[in-house]
Amino acid sequence: MRSYCLLLLMIGLLTSCQDPEAPAPTKPNVLFLAIDDLNDWVGCLKGHPQVQTPNIDRLAARGTLFTNAHTQSPLCNPSRTSIMTGMRPSSTGIYGLAPWFRNVEAVKDVVSLPQHFAANGYQTYSTGKIYHGGYGRKDSDTEFDELGPAASVGPRPAEKIIGQTPGGDHPLMDWGTFPHKDEDKGDWQVASWAVEKLNEKPKEPFFLSAGFFLPHVPCFATQKWFDLYPEETLQLPPILAEDREDTPRFSWYLHWDLPEPRLKWLEEAQQLKSLVRAYLASISFVDSQVGRIIEALETNGLADNTVVVLWSDHGYHLGEKAISGKNTLWDRSTRVPLIFAGPAIASNAKCEAPVELLDLYPTLSELCGLVPPTHLEGHSLVPQLKDANTDREWPAITTHNHDNHGIRTKDWRYIRYADGSEELYNMKTDPNEWENLASDSSYDSVIAMHAKWLPELNLKPVAGSKHRILTYEGAERINWQGTDITATDTIPGL
Repeated sequence: MRSYCLLLLMIGLLTSCQDPEAPAPTKPNVLFLAIDDLNDWVGCLKGHPQVQTPNIDRLAARGTLFTNAHTQSPLCNPSRTSIMTGMRPSSTGIYGLAPWFRNVEAVKDVVSLPQHFAANGYQTYSTGKIYHGGYGRKDSDTEFDELGPAASVGPRPAEKIIGQTPGGDHPLMDWGTFPHKDEDKGDWQVASWAVEKLNEKPKEPFFLSAGFFLPHVPCFATQKWFDLYPEETLQLPPILAEDREDTPRFSWYLHWDLPEPRLKWLEEAQQLKSLVRAYLASISFVDSQVGRIIEALETNGLADNTVVVLWSDHGYHLGEKAISGKNTLWDRSTRVPLIFAGPAIASNAKCEAPVELLDLYPTLSELCGLVPPTHLEGHSLVPQLKDANTDREWPAITTHNHDNHGIRTKDWRYIRYADGSEELYNMKTDPNEWENLASDSSYDSVIAMHAKWLPELNLKPVAGSKHRILTYEGAERINWQGTDITATDTIPGL
């Protein structure tokens, strides 16, 4: 009893010594860095042997790198909608570049990630591309407290560098270099605004998001970045001739008719090497802009109390699988950089477990001591941020249009399309996904193990859906962007 009384006295004395005027401990800030269309061609991920990304690599070294992170959709709007709402595309019915989720009755009132932080006392800032296009940037929108410059291409050449391209000669389908300055580029201005905000030492806690446009096409960069990748020594990605012979015809329906040129055109026009070089140059330029922001965070003494997360929404193929763009359920399109650094996060750590961008919302909530909303479908990565070797129960699931899913575990990729056709790859022995094992009955148990993770809810595209929309109502009714496809139609671009 006496010991208990002494303990109470000591607690009382400690409490009385605390300064009642002292501010409460500040919650961690969040620096939320997004890069558009960046696949795993990052130094720390070893996706391309020549890529130079020193600033991203340094961030990974002072935090935790997820080497098996995957997007929820290989397309901008559904991917970013999933990240910011914490819901799967198959649960929202948003699969195309439209609509904006605030215009969808069932999800229009969902509390987004920045709104969640604002409701918990954070000042929220954003610049560049966080949501797709102009979504979330209207005067009537309430996604962020303060907005900086929108994403933009910046300077353009007087005429397309690569000339006319198939699929409608889209103005975005261009790459190369021409006389212009880094300082005039849209991504430079995005970084500059973020740096200015950090230099102002914003009121803490804050949530600052900055989204870079490159390496999204058009891949324009100044000559200094091209000089990092001399054409005569440039290495192309591994490309297998006739790679699509063992993939289902339905796999072509996911990217049936697009402005991104096929490998066939790239080779005939002698543009494959120039595209790869421009993509790498664009990556290195964006890496330099990431470095500018991280330097400002450190210079202003904010790094120790700021959670930094860097991610990309999906990746490009650049000739692999006979295509140049995204819109697939294979690793090159789904695997993305994901890095966390900051307080309570292990440094110089690598987690090999499969994780999803869907996990960002619950992870940031837990890191900052916020109670997450109940609608979230992802799972917090905090256990892996403390110990990268911690096991995870769940695989990573990518969806592209209704009822098409890729299931990624540590060693396998399983794909099932809306018509029931399948693919299975041993990612340990076949990282390029060149041998489809789905027809081999000896792998039936592996397929069954993965198929149990297929989402039970698979909404059809919501009203207002357009751009990259595929619907399936049986073999007699396959529709791509408003036009029916038959089993005998020639695959565009081949």
